[in-house]
Amino acid sequence: MTISLHNSTSIFRVGFASQFLGSNSATKASSLAYLSFNSVETSRRQSYKINAMSKAESSSSDQVKVVISLSPRVNSVKPSKTVAITDHATALAQAGVPVIRLASGEPDFDTPAIIAEAGINAIREGYTRYTPNAEENGISYMPDQIVVSNSAKQSILQAVLAVCSPGDEVIIPAPYWVSYPEVARLADATPVILPTLISDNFLLDLELLESKITEKSRLLILCSPSNPTGSVYPKKLLEKIAEIVAKHPRLLVLSDETYEHIIYAPATHTSFASLPGMWERTLTVNGFSKAFAMTGWRLGYIAGSKHFVAACNKIQSQSTSGASSIAQKAGVAALGLGYAGGEVISTMVKAFRERRDFLVKSFGELEGLKLSEPQGAFYLFIDFSSYYGIEVKGFGKIENSESLCRYFLDNAQVALVPGDAFGDDSCIRISYAASLTTLQSAFERIKKALISLRPAVSV
Repeated sequence: MTISLHNSTSIFRVGFASQFLGSNSATKASSLAYLSFNSVETSRRQSYKINAMSKAESSSSDQVKVVISLSPRVNSVKPSKTVAITDHATALAQAGVPVIRLASGEPDFDTPAIIAEAGINAIREGYTRYTPNAEENGISYMPDQIVVSNSAKQSILQAVLAVCSPGDEVIIPAPYWVSYPEVARLADATPVILPTLISDNFLLDLELLESKITEKSRLLILCSPSNPTGSVYPKKLLEKIAEIVAKHPRLLVLSDETYEHIIYAPATHTSFASLPGMWERTLTVNGFSKAFAMTGWRLGYIAGSKHFVAACNKIQSQSTSGASSIAQKAGVAALGLGYAGGEVISTMVKAFRERRDFLVKSFGELEGLKLSEPQGAFYLFIDFSSYYGIEVKGFGKIENSESLCRYFLDNAQVALVPGDAFGDDSCIRISYAASLTTLQSAFERIKKALISLRPAVSV
């Protein structure tokens, strides 16, 4: 499985490189590595094709051609731009380009030792067999109201597949996590995107929500704290959203609470299912990757009413079955750290806050930028649109968030994610899951690159 994932990611990276590679010499040098890989991959595929044809010809005088069409469902899905840029930046670094990578949504901390040790002990003690798909994990649900899966992403996919029918609508506030619309498409549902404003801290507008709910509306996806904005929904706003949801018997809510423990006081987290009347119609998704620095362990879960969770369990039983027994043992140790991860996680959050404060202050002093101070997660979503429309000698025109990210990669050697991947082309996402020293260096590079430009519009 590891080899398959590596190869498929690499193949995509080659395709994306043609769009994202810049013009400077260092980047050109790295493009040779892509070309080299592409040549090897092309040769491998040609060899496979020749062998396959030889076998076909040996059994029949007629040449047999394999039909390579893909499912329309798959063709409707866009590849993850965050994965593409992260892979591309990694390739540049491997080619010797001093790239600072701030595109990935992965904590830079190691998994806490007590959690890692629990995983090691699980192996030593022979806890390596199949496990049930549900188990008690310390929240107010019965075991048959929880499905433990191989990441929060899998839980989200299974939830959408379980409750949506072809033609249903999935309401998604933007900016959104890149996978939400694509997961809806995989379920043959239609994503309905509701834009938000940076001046409103990227929080959902209630009147807009009410106006977009139809008889086809099946699911509202909420993410708090938010990826990519770091916004946190206050309880009062969630209560008003719940009042709207309650008017529509067919409308369910998927509450993605993956970043709930990475939150900065005075902001507080409210679980949507805890609101009056919302438990029955809320599917709560959470995981261990972000708060507990366990991205590689692949462990998440979904909790909700038995009826919906059983449907998710049915899908999982025919795909991956239970999550890794070893990862689950580590997850139990993580939950045993105490409320919000205890002191271990508090130390991480303190570091994230220090980094956030530095970036907010630093970028806030630059001309032509707009930003909203994140209250959670570890992302800064900055409006750089005043720099669009500028012609750069030797580079070309900066037309949108993707071309500006390419400009930063070429001229500052900093990898960021364009906002169009999240449904807001005016912004760029900066991950501060990196050391303060690294972030200080990245800021100076970005600042220098911006100084050579002139804002097209004064802000």
